[in-house]
Amino acid sequence: MAPPPLLALRGARAGFGGEPLFSDVDATVGRGERICLVGRNGGGKSTLLKAFAGLIDLEAGERFQQPGSVVAYLPQETAFKPDETVAEHVMSGGAEGHRAAALMDRLDLDPERKAVGLSGGESRRVALARVLASDPDILLLDEPTNHLDLPTIEWLEDELLLRFKGGFLTISHDRSFLTRLTKATLWLDRGMLHRHEEGYASFESWSDQILADEEQERNRVEQHLKAEARYLHRGVTARRRRNQRRLRKLDSLRKARAALVRTDKKAALTAANAPESGRVLIDAVGISKSFGDQVIISDFSTRVLRGDRIGIIGRNGAGKTTLLRMLTGELEPDTGTIKFGARLELMHSDQRRAVLDPNKSLWDTLCPEGGDSLIVQGRQRHVVAYLKDFLFDESQARSPVSTLSGGERNRLALAMNLAKPCNLMVLDEPTNDLDLDTLDLLEDMLSEYDGTLLLVSHDRDFLDRLVSGVIAVEGNGDVGEYVGGYEDYRKQRPSPNEKPRPAAVRKPNEISARPKSTRLSYREKTDLELLPNRIATLTAQIKDLETRLADPVFVQRDRSAFEAAAAELESVQSEIEAAEERWLELELKREALAS
Repeated sequence: MAPPPLLALRGARAGFGGEPLFSDVDATVGRGERICLVGRNGGGKSTLLKAFAGLIDLEAGERFQQPGSVVAYLPQETAFKPDETVAEHVMSGGAEGHRAAALMDRLDLDPERKAVGLSGGESRRVALARVLASDPDILLLDEPTNHLDLPTIEWLEDELLLRFKGGFLTISHDRSFLTRLTKATLWLDRGMLHRHEEGYASFESWSDQILADEEQERNRVEQHLKAEARYLHRGVTARRRRNQRRLRKLDSLRKARAALVRTDKKAALTAANAPESGRVLIDAVGISKSFGDQVIISDFSTRVLRGDRIGIIGRNGAGKTTLLRMLTGELEPDTGTIKFGARLELMHSDQRRAVLDPNKSLWDTLCPEGGDSLIVQGRQRHVVAYLKDFLFDESQARSPVSTLSGGERNRLALAMNLAKPCNLMVLDEPTNDLDLDTLDLLEDMLSEYDGTLLLVSHDRDFLDRLVSGVIAVEGNGDVGEYVGGYEDYRKQRPSPNEKPRPAAVRKPNEISARPKSTRLSYREKTDLELLPNRIATLTAQIKDLETRLADPVFVQRDRSAFEAAAAELESVQSEIEAAEERWLELELKREALAS
């Protein structure tokens, strides 16, 4: 049973005079509840959170807060007063002095430093210290992990999970954060709020079922349009079959990386590709870098080959950007050598991604030389079709950039950068400020990209889905190299008191879980041989059914046959998903046994 509500909205509606962002919303937050608020970018999540905080006037309905309870709100961006110190800002939230001092110490904040001019990560730590120091009964958190490094994110997770006794409602694009912490889900979808008494880990299957139920109630004539709507609402889950191919590809890349890492110390989107580079793109041997007495990189060696996808992680200020600048030739090492492969063509997107002219239209931004098309992946694309790949509507093509929301500007910046031809893509914190829809787009594009990727990120789920290897910049010159994603790094890295291992690389047959048996059974062998043909047959069936259902005359001519075909399509789609998952499981087992 849910605890008594300390905070509630009843019949709430808000829309700032236009079409309501949400209406008839009834929602509560009780003591000890851990709830995530999810939904499409621009759908009203932040507005709903502000309504809970009492920061906006509702057009209808009411807000209730238990008398005597304390509610603390963390906005996406923190505004500081001129000449305000860190300590003054932290204490302004009603904090108790000792608790505030302890939090500032834990978050490595200088109390006497001026708050104006802090970096994004420092500002976020100050804002977190302020809301936590007030010891609230309810926390309202809007993107709390933005600009934080991985150690601070993990500290925040432990703080909320193990020490914080109140309830919280959070918006976040960090899937790992939501999966670990939340026990209930609020989904704001097309102005309606749905509640699920399980955390984010089950959101995809739950929302999938809601949308499937809706589809059964609607006329099935517009199958294609509804499939597109499912894609927009569910993101990556609606592309499960593509995910199977991605998983196979990533597993193969990680195995190749394991064999090659040195042991001496360590929406149909595609990025434009330059001509194929040489086999070895970057060969770094014994490189070191210091600034004054501070050692950033000490005696590190690595080799980046064509097709590698390398994630670079570490604390803010540990030296990730310094290492990246050396590996791309922008900065010379103090000692050691770096050699670069032939025909290397680099695209570097920093944390700002791109400078957009607010007065230019989206069309002119992508086609600055005029015309109505651009070259992407070696082929000509109409600018409107390319914009649709990034979830823009055709009506927005001639609109100025100034009319875009923050999430839409991020998508346009990605569209600009990802159209540039390159065989080495360097992305510095590409997930900052991205909503989940745009994250799905970026993951799709990078999964299909067949060039080489160097990626700096604090997003653990993003790293686990994409990279074949991790370079960890641990501080004080210590840099280690690991095979796999972030979770693989966590399992392999030495404990703080343990001497770092020189290679920290697993053997290829350790990339996947070791099978208990030493060979495939007769049934498994048979399935492995027959499933590809079965999948091909099912794919052809799906194409034929979709073609028939797309004919508007079909339903008018024979409604019962139309409904039967629609039901058959759902059945075949479920069958092919099961077949592909079974094939993937057997193929990974076969490869592990063979190695």
